[in-house]
Amino acid sequence: MGGIVGQEVLKACSGKFMPIKGFFYFDADESLPEGLLPAEEVTPTGTSRYDSQIAVFGKSLQEQILKQRMFLVGAGAIGCEMLKNWALMGVGCSEEGHVHVTDMDRIEKSNLSRQFLFRSHHIDHFKSKCAAEAAVGMNPDMRITSYQEKVAAETEHLFGDDFYDKLTGVCTALDNVEARLYVDQKCLFYRLPMLESGTLGTKGNTQVVVPHLTENYGATRDPPEKSIPVCTLKNFPNQIQHTLQWARDYFAGIFTQNAEDVNSYLSTPDFAKKLEAQQNTKMDTLKSIQSTLVEDRPRSFEDCVVWSRLKFEELFVNQIHQLLHNFPEDQVTSNGTKFWSGSKRCPKPLSFDINAVCEDAGMRNHFDFIVAAANLRASMYGIKGRTDEEYFVSVLKNVIVPDFTPKEGVKIAANDAEAENEPSAVDNVDSEAEEILRNLPKPSELAGFKLNPIEFDKDIDEHMRFVTACSNLRAMNYSIPTEDNHRSRAIAGKIIPAIATTTALVTGLVCLELYKIVGSPRKELKADAYKNAFVNLATPFITLSEPMPPAKTKAVIKGKEWEWTAWDSIDVNKGDITLAELMEYFKTEYNLEISMLSHGVSILYSFFANKKKVEERMPMPMSKIITSITKKEFPPNQLFIILELIANDLETDEEVEIPYVKFRFR
Repeated sequence: MGGIVGQEVLKACSGKFMPIKGFFYFDADESLPEGLLPAEEVTPTGTSRYDSQIAVFGKSLQEQILKQRMFLVGAGAIGCEMLKNWALMGVGCSEEGHVHVTDMDRIEKSNLSRQFLFRSHHIDHFKSKCAAEAAVGMNPDMRITSYQEKVAAETEHLFGDDFYDKLTGVCTALDNVEARLYVDQKCLFYRLPMLESGTLGTKGNTQVVVPHLTENYGATRDPPEKSIPVCTLKNFPNQIQHTLQWARDYFAGIFTQNAEDVNSYLSTPDFAKKLEAQQNTKMDTLKSIQSTLVEDRPRSFEDCVVWSRLKFEELFVNQIHQLLHNFPEDQVTSNGTKFWSGSKRCPKPLSFDINAVCEDAGMRNHFDFIVAAANLRASMYGIKGRTDEEYFVSVLKNVIVPDFTPKEGVKIAANDAEAENEPSAVDNVDSEAEEILRNLPKPSELAGFKLNPIEFDKDIDEHMRFVTACSNLRAMNYSIPTEDNHRSRAIAGKIIPAIATTTALVTGLVCLELYKIVGSPRKELKADAYKNAFVNLATPFITLSEPMPPAKTKAVIKGKEWEWTAWDSIDVNKGDITLAELMEYFKTEYNLEISMLSHGVSILYSFFANKKKVEERMPMPMSKIITSITKKEFPPNQLFIILELIANDLETDEEVEIPYVKFRFR
């Protein structure tokens, strides 16, 4: 309850948000034992740090808590609070117990205000390692291992079958849906409970996922976020969010996509043929390769500085002149209203001044853009950069900036509807593409040459310096208030800083569900005993709901109806049996005849396949069939193979819908 009380104190001090009027009542009696426990179960020992917990739940449950083998994914705000709670509860604090925690991120100064396991001397160290050390400092009995790896397909050599097979549960403390969905699929496959939570300022939510009792995390999805219309981003921004998104997109195009296109051209033997399948983007790709590899390829850092100055002119001067040429300030629509009105702000070109400082944020956007753009460009080409102002001033003095002449016949869509109806320029595309390809240097002439694509990372200062300057310069074009680096980082990274009170509340609610998952003494919990929570400490609003049961699919096997869910699979633990033995197993055990069997995209057996090939595979072990098709060996830590099959009932010959097969071959 500390989170709720703490927020009420903050409300009293700041006068912000709505205080709780009257009383607030909360209980979790569903997690308590059914009836009184024997005295010997709840009698304090006087020597155990867990006596208060034993008094409520009993010694037997405390022993189970100590034996838990949990995997905590994320060691940020929620992860730190969770580890603190687990250390105090005794999770993973026995010989049989263990806690695994992973997080790729390093600690930044801004983390110290809300991630309380970290101190100033931890800055630039890995979060997972420092959080694990702090947890052990609270409870020396905690057995904990820290990792600095993301949980994804590429790390299954580390977090594989042998790893999940030993766990009792997973807890997510993540900041993105994609990672949550991946972990959710792992929990489904290994039938592990998953404790999920998240915060957004004063808002928070928790979800408990229990095998066979509740639906999994990915069973229901939130609606997608509303995207910013393309025309608003390209030509008619009216908020700093628009200019930041535009700056991020430009970063990805110029420093990521262009480099990847060049590398693809240099390394793909049949590049021209693959390009044919991309008619809509073919010319854009080739022009970017031509520019990046030939026309604008820098030979020195000075070339990078010149390039950045010309980019400034192109983006914040020439493009605005062209827009005003197409839509003059006094333009009137067919309805007689001013074109530049409402959300459409009339832009104005900028005049480059290396010493200019914007009024709103006090940023040197002109200078910052040149320095960041030049250094990112240099990094892309493997050229050493520099940041001393005197050097930039001396180089910029000698840059010749061509005068702008408006182009006639340039079509600019006034809205998204016009953009969609624009005819695609297909005339002469093929001949122009062939001309560009002919004039590009042959990959063999550039053997060993490779560019370094730069992925945007809000935590890298150089990246944020460019995005902030780029966004602010465009904001100045459209008279939008600018933002400083810190605020731009939060918006560009779509970050709403975690609040300690909300974090404390959601982790407390998650730990209540952990007690239930471990098992309430003398009580078999049903789905209605578990609770998902939705809270908003600002309103204030707190509601608990029962998790939804998993959706069921009906199948009739051997005359009996079987209702299976996403948690179910057909488990085959017969070792690495042959294809013939597997097919016979399904006939005898399930009265099913397999008509098609696949693993991923590989078809292992089908009734219409080449008979000779089928005969060859019948006596082969399943793992050998798969490796012979995929040409890949199984990792040494992989224990299971997922098989999908289509099968018919032997008696009725009707297709039976069944779950996937979890085939244990080791």
